[in-house]
Order: sequence, then structure tokens, then C-alpha cells
Amino acid sequence: MMNELFAKPVPATIKRKLLLSGLLLGALNSMDQPARALSVLDAIPAGIVDMHCHIAGIGAGGSGCFISPRMRHNWRFNIYLHSFGVSRRELERQGDHLVADHISASLAGSQFVSHAVILAMDGVIGPDGQLDTNLTEVYVPNEFVAAMAAQHTNLLFGASVNPLRPDAVERLTWAKAHGAVLVKWLPSIMEFDPSDPRFIPFYNKLVELNLPLLSHTGPEHSFSKADAALGDPEKLRLPLSLGVTVIAAHVAASGKYHGERGADRLARMMREYPNLYADISALTLVNNLGYLHRAVHRPEFAGRLVYGSDFPLIRTPLVSPWYSVRIPFREKFAIARHRNPWDRDVLMKRDLGASPEIFGQWGQRFGAAAGT
Repeated sequence: MMNELFAKPVPATIKRKLLLSGLLLGALNSMDQPARALSVLDAIPAGIVDMHCHIAGIGAGGSGCFISPRMRHNWRFNIYLHSFGVSRRELERQGDHLVADHISASLAGSQFVSHAVILAMDGVIGPDGQLDTNLTEVYVPNEFVAAMAAQHTNLLFGASVNPLRPDAVERLTWAKAHGAVLVKWLPSIMEFDPSDPRFIPFYNKLVELNLPLLSHTGPEHSFSKADAALGDPEKLRLPLSLGVTVIAAHVAASGKYHGERGADRLARMMREYPNLYADISALTLVNNLGYLHRAVHRPEFAGRLVYGSDFPLIRTPLVSPWYSVRIPFREKFAIARHRNPWDRDVLMKRDLGASPEIFGQWGQRFGAAAGT
């Protein structure tokens, strides 16, 4: 698996940094607490929904997906293809639907996770109100994701609409009518400020349609450029004040804004807004392990954490049970024996402190509205 992920286009220096620094970073992020003894009470509920799963394509088969030349020539591109379980040649021959087929098949083999919300990704909107492909690195249209979810019973449609689109409200209505269970934003890549009062009609429509807003918080390293300031959770106060159910992705892990840690800002907001949640996606990555432990033990986050994986990142060498000193040695072997990426992710997060409540949060809070 590791040799497969590091194809020739990936610089050798990147490979060495990932492999040689992984154990050290994991230890540093985990050393604040001793290893936790597992308990029979740490049961994992059945039918977990992963509400943070990415999908992408190269535009093959009329999907409408877009990858910029900058990203295609970036060292990350080949890693992402391999982590999705596809090659460029396969996509060109069979079409981008192959990515959804692979996600669905892998998910069907999971012991713990039954469904995943696959996420569209809108791009940068120019002054003319149209998608700016010169500034957009990755674009995954709602139409493609809705079609893939309709074709696979274990995939759910996560829409994405940049609120700067002139027809943003109409696009929300379309998404809901076609089965969307949430709306995904990555403001630091899509280049807009969630606190902009021009978006009030958009937020009111989210409330009317009962669509949760999953918005990235914290820094963003998966793209070649990002505006870190737009990952500040404080920028989500406007939609929260209007009644939008907001899920702050990644608990603002590792972010720092105006001298304050992003997780601290998010925790303060949890006390103010009962409609604010956070997901634990990407928190098994080597540089984020300590943030998961701290989040599950903060009283402000009690009952507010939702399970997400950030697939396909969980299929890269950035994730391994061997990076954490908090996971008992025998459990590392048990996790490593699991071939399914979702099962490894769930077991790691359980061993790092995630409770059964967190794994079942989607069904308890959002499942009825989403039809799961």
C-alpha cells in the first residue's frame, strides 16, 4: 500500500518527510496523556454514517468535474488518485463514476460504517457570477454527486454552493429536491467570507430547507493555496445567529486566530449556540492526533461531536495507528490487520477517546431529516 501511494511523480523528499517524521509527530501530539486502557463499554454502534467523505474526478465521462493544471502537476495529485483507488488511465477509459463505484464498494466492506455523505465542491466565483477556472483548483458539481448518490444505496448527497453565485438560493432548492442532506463549504479555497451579510438570504434558505452547513474550520493543506483567515470559526457566527445548523469540520484543529487557538474559539461558541456542532474528520492524521484527544475531553464539546473520516485522506500514509503513543501496543496490531479504511479509522478514533455517542450522532441529530 505504501509503495503504491508513493508513485514516481511524488518527490523523494516528500516521501522521506512523511515516513520519517510520522512517528515523531504522532508521539508529540499524543504525549499529553498516557495510553488509555480499552473497556468493554467502548462498544462501536452499528450503522455509522460518515458525514465527511470526498469524491472527485478529472472530467471524464461527462461528469463536469474539474482539476486545474496547477493541481494536476502538483505532487498531491497522484497520491489522491491512488487513495481513491483509481488511476488516471482508468478514469479516462471508464469515466469519473469509477471513483463513486470504488467508494461504495469499499464502504460495503466496512464492518462499522454503513453510509457516507459524498461531498460536492463548488469553486471560486468570479465578478461575472460564473465559475472562475483560473482560480479554482478542484470543482465537483452537484449534478455529478447527486447522480452518484442516486446510483449507490450507501452513498448520500452532500451539496456545495458558493453563496456568491447569483442563483445560489435556487441551487440550494435544487440540491434539496435531489436528495442533499447537507451543504459543504471550504471558504479558504472557495474565496468568500461566511460573515458577509450579503449571504443572509442564503442562510435563511438553509434554515427553511433544514439543510445543515458543514464548513471547514482551521488551516487547509490539501490544496496548493488557501486563505487561512477564512477558516476562523468566529466567521460562522452570522449563520448560527440566524438559526442555521452548522457543523465545524475538524474542530478547527491546529488553527490559531488573533493569538487564540481555533479550538478554544470554537469551544466558546459551543456555549453560545446550541445549533453548533463539529466533526472529527481528519483527526487521525499524524499532525492532528492530539486534537482529537483534547476535543473528546472538553465539556463544551459534549454531545456536539459528529463522526466523519475525510476520506480519502484516511487511505494515505498520514494515518497509522503506529503514530500514536496513546493506542495500546496490541491494539495497534489489531487495527493494522483491518484492510478496510473506514474500520481502521473508526477503531483508531475509538482508541483515541471517541465515544459511541459520537459515532451515532448523525443518526440521532440529523438522520431523520436525511432519511437514514
